[in-house]
Amino acid sequence: MASDHEPVRHVPVLGRDAVDYLAPRDGGTYVDATFGAGGYSRAILKVPGTRVIAIDRDRTAIAGGFDLVDQSNGRLTLVEDRFSNLADVCNAQGLSTVDGIVMDVGVSSMQLDQSERGFSFRFNGPLDMRMGQDGPTAADVIAKASETDLANIIYIFGEERHSRAVARAIVAARREAPITTTRALADIVARVVRSKPNDIHPATRTFQALRIFVNEELDELHAALVGAEQMLKPGGRLVVVSFHSLEDRIVKNFLNERGRRGGGSRHLPEVDQVAPSFDILTKRPVVADDEEVETNPRSRSAKLRAAVRTAAPAHSETATFDWPQLADVMRGG
Repeated sequence: MASDHEPVRHVPVLGRDAVDYLAPRDGGTYVDATFGAGGYSRAILKVPGTRVIAIDRDRTAIAGGFDLVDQSNGRLTLVEDRFSNLADVCNAQGLSTVDGIVMDVGVSSMQLDQSERGFSFRFNGPLDMRMGQDGPTAADVIAKASETDLANIIYIFGEERHSRAVARAIVAARREAPITTTRALADIVARVVRSKPNDIHPATRTFQALRIFVNEELDELHAALVGAEQMLKPGGRLVVVSFHSLEDRIVKNFLNERGRRGGGSRHLPEVDQVAPSFDILTKRPVVADDEEVETNPRSRSAKLRAAVRTAAPAHSETATFDWPQLADVMRGG
């Protein structure tokens, strides 16, 4: 049971700002696309007459929200699914549009703190890293991926400049014995990536890369943004909190492209340009203030972006990403 001294991890990063931008109102229906510990859902439900559809692919998070469902008097619906499927989830609930969608992207503090989930090298545990219950684990990827694929994964998703050396070290180590624990992988990386005092742990970027890759986080985020564009009614609000540059870049580029208002030219008249589907509320991302950073260090890297849906049709979706795909790597190329 919660107490007056709940850990900081139960408080959403930039939670107050996120709810302010979401602006929930009596009678509105909202999607908490990344339920986690339920912080956004609780805040939305404090507004009388609101309804929340909350999504999480983590069964543990869903189970942890059952008490809140009971307290909500039918206003909260929990769904175990990927947030990339939010449009289908809403349709299954009989909804064709919603008034607002909020997303807190990436791994949660709760997941990082559970050694058995294998997200962090701070605790020794199985090299799993899956947010859900399905699909290959990080250990499976480490065992199966080619050296080239490993180097690409670690470079692209971890922005690790020593990615080739790390990949070589992993391949050499797995010839001797399977790499199945977080400590084993962290030790392998630490032998080839040197760090100075006060630097992040040498394995940080490699662990980030594997987590993003195993959970297909960047593809999921883009699909979720497309789903939000389809589901939001005119005037509906989208709020996204991200925690590293790869995520924020996807959100920023998506909103900029959807929010672009053409000035027209003799080569491309304005009437030929696609009408913007979003009006951007945050010209620059909202970041945590000093007080929040001091209370919750994880908020230091957080960026919030928000936008309002216009009455224009959703844009056609043509984006493809030139980065390794989980299914291809596990097939062997």
